[in-house]
Amino acid sequence: MASTAEIPLAGGAADGQTVTVELDSNGRPPLTHHHVGERGLAEADIYELESVGDRDGWLYRWRGPAV
Repeated sequence: MASTAEIPLAGGAADGQTVTVELDSNGRPPLTHHHVGERGLAEADIYELESVGDRDGWLYRWRGPAV
């Protein structure tokens, strides 16, 4: 079974929410997360992974709309 992590989203429409992601074989989450809005991909936002705090601290920071 693959390992997962809950990572908070910072900024954008999903600010304060968390997302559960699968970790790769090195224990790292994906570099980006596409958060789909109420109208689907037409309102998707791109979040980029940042490390925070100690070695296992991450968050996804809002970078802008996907389209």
